[in-house]
Amino acid sequence: ALACALSACRSSTWAEEFEGEGVSGGWTDPSNYWMEIVPSAIDPKTILRARSLRGDMTNGEQRLWAELREFRRLYGIHVRKQVPIGPYIADFAMHSAKLIVELDGHFHFEPERMAKDQVRDAWLATQGYRVVRISTGELETAFDGCVEEILRALGLME
Repeated sequence: ALACALSACRSSTWAEEFEGEGVSGGWTDPSNYWMEIVPSAIDPKTILRARSLRGDMTNGEQRLWAELREFRRLYGIHVRKQVPIGPYIADFAMHSAKLIVELDGHFHFEPERMAKDQVRDAWLATQGYRVVRISTGELETAFDGCVEEILRALGLME
């Protein structure tokens, strides 16, 4: 029944655009059907990349995600992981607070990458988002301090 409903919405341009791009199951795959029927300003390739990143999180991202998941229960703040925002994918986003948390590995401290991060942060600021950057080293050595930094950015801790 879903395939019949999808065939009415199927766009040949979408199917042609992603042909050979590794879209599992093609347009009849129920996990991808919303890309056809729900309009989005986000490029479908960015959405697919975000999905891929969600399943390939680093140990630090997994540990922080386990903590951030509890924010909904503890503070009423919904946190999303590996979420597309415009042309970018944020590691963690709290849309209601307009806050993004980025975990930065060592390559983020190279001059070229730092310049790209500045451009990215500036664009996100134009969308109303604040960005908290945490290095993976900080996360390993001072995990609780990193969580406190996020809570301070949310105004939940002084």
